[in-house]
Amino acid sequence: MKEIVLASANQGKLREIQQVLTHLDLKLRPQSEFNISDADETGLTFVENALIKARHASAISGLPALADDSGLEVDALQGRPGIYSSRYASDSTSASSNDSDNVQKLLLDLANVPTAARSARFQCVLVYLRHPEDPTPLIAQGCWEGTILKNTCGENGFGYDPVFYIPTLDCTSAQLDAQTKNQHSHRAQALKQLVSMLGAV
Repeated sequence: MKEIVLASANQGKLREIQQVLTHLDLKLRPQSEFNISDADETGLTFVENALIKARHASAISGLPALADDSGLEVDALQGRPGIYSSRYASDSTSASSNDSDNVQKLLLDLANVPTAARSARFQCVLVYLRHPEDPTPLIAQGCWEGTILKNTCGENGFGYDPVFYIPTLDCTSAQLDAQTKNQHSHRAQALKQLVSMLGAV
């Protein structure tokens, strides 16, 4: 079984990725098992940050690395919170803030935005590196369209899931069970692409 280090400390991401990859002959090990601290996300795009995280984890662990960088783009906020989604409510550009604070800041920023103008999407970029200096990383992307509600709804998931409403499913991401979410989400779409790429390598 091939071991891969996951360049993330986010348990929600770890669970979602493991569930999708269970049928492959891969063992996903979180970077915490190697005492790897989070890399400084100094990139200006999801792709740049995912590459930074994957190289950091691969260099320290000596294993191939998988990194995810994802976030929420809100049209009325010119694409924010974007790459700063996990630290939207923080005064620092590097320190994460908790999910509840991030959601409350988002709702406050959209307080005067009408329902018809609250379109948004989750973006996910996955990067797979065979080694830290891999010149041809595998890069997969997924996008999940929705709108932002004015109040939270649902208890599942993490991050902005309680306010991310999916019109085609008539519910929020936080109202979906894990299996259904893993069929539709931005991360699931990116993972399907990546699985296909890995099968061709």
